[in-house]
Amino acid sequence: MKLPIAILVLLAFLNLSASVSVGSKAEKKKMVCYYGSWAVYRPGAGKFDVEDLDPFICTHIIYGFAGLGYDNTIISLDPYNDLPENWGKGAMVRFTGLKNQNPELKAILAIGGWNEGSEKYSKMVSSPSERAKFTNSVVDFLLKYNFDGLDFDWEYPANRGGIPADKENFIYMIEELKAAFSPHGLLLTAAVSAGKTTIDTAYDVPAMSRILDHIHIMAYDFHGAWEDFTGHNSPLYSNPEIDYGEFATFNQDYAVNYWLDKGADPSKLVLGMGLYGRGFILSNPANNGFYASANQPISAGPYTREPGIWGYNEICEKFAAEPGTWTVVVDPFYMSPYTYKGNQWMGYDDQDSLKTKAQYAASKGLGGAMVWSVETDDFHGTCHGTPFILIKTIYETLNGPIVYPTPPTGEPTQPTVTGPAPTGEFTTGGYSTTKDPRPTTVTPPPSQTCQSEGYFPDPNDCGKYYLCVPSGSEWVVYYYECGAGTVFDPSINNCNFPYNVPGCENYPGKRDVEH
Repeated sequence: MKLPIAILVLLAFLNLSASVSVGSKAEKKKMVCYYGSWAVYRPGAGKFDVEDLDPFICTHIIYGFAGLGYDNTIISLDPYNDLPENWGKGAMVRFTGLKNQNPELKAILAIGGWNEGSEKYSKMVSSPSERAKFTNSVVDFLLKYNFDGLDFDWEYPANRGGIPADKENFIYMIEELKAAFSPHGLLLTAAVSAGKTTIDTAYDVPAMSRILDHIHIMAYDFHGAWEDFTGHNSPLYSNPEIDYGEFATFNQDYAVNYWLDKGADPSKLVLGMGLYGRGFILSNPANNGFYASANQPISAGPYTREPGIWGYNEICEKFAAEPGTWTVVVDPFYMSPYTYKGNQWMGYDDQDSLKTKAQYAASKGLGGAMVWSVETDDFHGTCHGTPFILIKTIYETLNGPIVYPTPPTGEPTQPTVTGPAPTGEFTTGGYSTTKDPRPTTVTPPPSQTCQSEGYFPDPNDCGKYYLCVPSGSEWVVYYYECGAGTVFDPSINNCNFPYNVPGCENYPGKRDVEH
């Protein structure tokens, strides 16, 4: 019985996708690309800075992440990298400056993310005066750094320490943001859960669909190393022969249909796709299918450096380094591959599966596709000879060939991005500030707090950390705090789950992942 069901599902989908006219629509489908700015700290070939992003392969690029300050205003989470002030690296204005190369490109700033938690957003939106303070700070911040809008990535209203009233207060919040954005032509989008329980408790879907410009469904992280069995990161459909109970809802098709059934406008829904995989260590290498016993995450990759997750660039480089030793299987329902070698197991997406998912998005009349995130694509073209092969596959499936501008004779093929001028003036897009050039003095001598430049854990609290930045003969110190249930991980210069950080395993907090 298994084979006929699989064949029927596959044929039905192929017939549907064949009827989709790709690339012939008057309006482009959205290709939304998130950028995790901490990738600038990754080692070797995994390092990804703003200038590594091709501005023609996405219609919208989103910078992750800004945060919520203690005074309920928007703040940079990494001022040294994000901002040009105080001799910072100015990544945000360089990011929005990519629009100089592609004037059709929209550059959006994301606030929130998993590590920011939920409780402080819950408290902020519960007060009209604090919402107004937040809204004013957001408008000022976006205009100052030349962003085209805000992506609200609160994970999640009424969950993870939030209160039931968050569902209603979130609508008040986005209504007020939208009203403040309208005179400036700013976009307002949101990254949202793909899980049924979270959707029910967190979101007034018809109101969100009315207010927001896009709704980005994070249709991945359905399974991962927080479980003690194997599961795919992002199945397209449910497999009725193995998925039971709530697991039958852990797939993209269910999430899309549930958002539509709850009242979402399909043209505003953007289907999220992961450019990474989640992996496990099998308890028994002979038992290597789905739901196989696996009580440990796969070892960390060389770039992302987090157990249980590999970027696609790490996966394809692993295949190239160990040819013929990894077995690849494509489930006919999930329509995405998994691979195993000995006791190592990884579920991921590749060109074929992402093409299928893009066809699915088009067949449902969705507004387009979203990826998390650009820096885990094969962005150097190491494996396939084509940089950003996954994003380009999605884009071209939705919109046809990517068109690059033809430069005038004698001009460079890629315009140069404006950076900090020798005089100390930084000009990118609409942002311009004049400052004294950075001092050329040597690094300050070690102090009790700062021995060298960079990020360091708080010796007394795993959930806190600080950044040391040289300024003349002194150190400037920025202090940070991780979101609830997470700790600072020096190996990635970012927050992580306690069980991934030696010495912080017993730090109080949740380790479960909600959808």
